[in-house]
Amino acid sequence: MKIIDCHIHFADHSGFEATAREAGHLNSTAHLKEEFQRHGIVMAVAMGTGSHNEEPGVSIPMTINLGGTFRLDHWTQPGFICYCCGVESRTLTPGNIAASLPLYEEHLKSPHCVGLKLYPGYNQIYLNDPLHHPFYELAEKYNVPVVIHTGDTAGHRGVLKYSHPLTVDEVAVNFPRVRFVMAHYGNPWIVDATEVAAKNPNVSIDLSGLAIGNFDPDWFWTHYHGYLDHLQTWITYLSDYDRLLYGSDWPLVNLGAYLEIIRRLIPEEFHGKVFFENAVRTFPRLGALLPS
Repeated sequence: MKIIDCHIHFADHSGFEATAREAGHLNSTAHLKEEFQRHGIVMAVAMGTGSHNEEPGVSIPMTINLGGTFRLDHWTQPGFICYCCGVESRTLTPGNIAASLPLYEEHLKSPHCVGLKLYPGYNQIYLNDPLHHPFYELAEKYNVPVVIHTGDTAGHRGVLKYSHPLTVDEVAVNFPRVRFVMAHYGNPWIVDATEVAAKNPNVSIDLSGLAIGNFDPDWFWTHYHGYLDHLQTWITYLSDYDRLLYGSDWPLVNLGAYLEIIRRLIPEEFHGKVFFENAVRTFPRLGALLPS
């Protein structure tokens, strides 16, 4: 079965080295390519998590970079990776938004940029803040989704009220022609995230980040049976497998172990949708990037 991983991180970042080792991986392009081939992963969407330029007076788009120089005019990243351009909302101001938007639009003109990514809990700005509205308009113009970090944040500096999945409801209503993806299923607010998706046809859920590290899937399934039963209950309640997308959050989790957990969570008859087809529909640019 072909798989698209809709949510990874891909950066030459010192913190990722230790994180990858804890998950049984190496934070390198060669290792990731090898693991993808082993597990049938044909494409991944990396979330922009770091800008590589400093320029006063503008908000710099967050991109990806591992073992190469990021260039829009000459794609040097691996062919099995595309990306969502990250928005560091805390750097946006009413005074710099006009100068910043063209920088993001340049990324959206690239076929390798397949969406936008927001980090409201980390940036401590609500999704429906007017500073975000032009980005939703750009997403509509270029027919790309907006992926939103929802739920728990890494470390203690994030503020959870901004990343609660209920905040997605407001922008989904106000921008009905934009596709929104709630990353991490809003965990631990699974019930709330399910209701937001059930209510709003333009909202999907990615299943990344529901476990971290390296583990035996049988042990995990037994040890966390209450948690997994809760997930299965609300996935069944939603009963719309067109709105669920596979993602791993690599390098935070072992790919093989995580794939097995998600395979068990999702009924087998819907594996084709969740692991591949829904990604192609939600990220329309993926089709042209997939290997023939």
